[in-house]
Amino acid sequence: MRTRRGVCYPKVNMCIENRLVVKRRRDISGIGEHMGRRKRSKLSPEFTAHKPDLFDCLPDDLLISILCKLSSSAASPADFVNVLITCKRLNGLGYNSLVLSKASPKMLAVKAQNWSESAHRFLKQCADAGNVEACYTLGMIRFYCLQNRGSGASLMAKAAISSHAPSLYSLAVIQFNGSGGSKNDKDLRAGVALCARAAFLGHIDALRELGHCLQDGYGVKQNIAEGRRFLVQANARELAAVLSTTPSALTSGGWLTWNPLPHHRHPVAGTGCPLLSDFGCNVPAPESHPANLFLTEWFSSEGGVPGSGLRLCSHVGCGRPETRRHEFRRCSVCGTVNYCSRACQALDWKMRHKAECTPVERWIDEDGENDGNVNGENGFGNGDDDDQIMMES
Repeated sequence: MRTRRGVCYPKVNMCIENRLVVKRRRDISGIGEHMGRRKRSKLSPEFTAHKPDLFDCLPDDLLISILCKLSSSAASPADFVNVLITCKRLNGLGYNSLVLSKASPKMLAVKAQNWSESAHRFLKQCADAGNVEACYTLGMIRFYCLQNRGSGASLMAKAAISSHAPSLYSLAVIQFNGSGGSKNDKDLRAGVALCARAAFLGHIDALRELGHCLQDGYGVKQNIAEGRRFLVQANARELAAVLSTTPSALTSGGWLTWNPLPHHRHPVAGTGCPLLSDFGCNVPAPESHPANLFLTEWFSSEGGVPGSGLRLCSHVGCGRPETRRHEFRRCSVCGTVNYCSRACQALDWKMRHKAECTPVERWIDEDGENDGNVNGENGFGNGDDDDQIMMES
């Protein structure tokens, strides 16, 4: 386009188009550079590396404290195992000696059907960490199931030194019966001393065993009044333990019943308070210790026979087997049951045997030998107050 003077205007459109093209090229090149930078940023290790979360920032001491609380309150081994398999860090910290030392009895309740070398190793680690429950459980398993008498007794002794009442009472039963040895290996005084220590710690079975020992003069000087006091204390503690867990038992009133059987040597005239009897109130049996449950399951899987000519304790919650023939003493009335201790006799008497016991003049042993003598090593005698008292000549 020309002006009046004949001067031509510059081609604006062309310039604008050229400028736009240049701008567009610049923009496109900028976009390309930006996209290139963005691509490179995706491959940068700064963004591809794993970012640590809050769990990784927690100190080990805090996690160990949490695991200690968990192991002490675990209701089964699975509760603790589920935590260990969560991640490698928890799996490593879960085997810390402080965590294993706080493990509860229910966490250590290994089933006999699941027994393996790894379970044995885990209990050994807990015992080495100072867990008294693991020492007792593994000691019982080694002594009675694996027949490693020395190692099992030493583990129970380790727990007994730490004032573990079940270990003290189990060692007392071993001393009374001479388990793992011969009849001449019995140490009645040592058994009474161990029982007294467990009774001082409030162990109900030890209180009842010590009461009968004092009444009968078994391993200690006879003191009937003191023995009766221990029996009443055992009955009261047993009733209190049941009522604290199941208060509804108080309203039933069945625990106050006291029904003497007609074939007892010294029947009691009328009725009386069951707290004053040798066997206490008719309350539900207490929950067995995981170690006793393991023994029961272990020998049940073997047909209920621990060995040739050997017998199990007739109390279903005990599981202890004989370590030699005629180690346990029998009921002198029927001869069909045998017990490792007076405590097992007391529980089985009021739970089951009281309704089944029938007098037999002569009863035959499994070998066909007559074993009807009341005053033998394996005999029981009947006492006053609707109770049976174990006696040994």
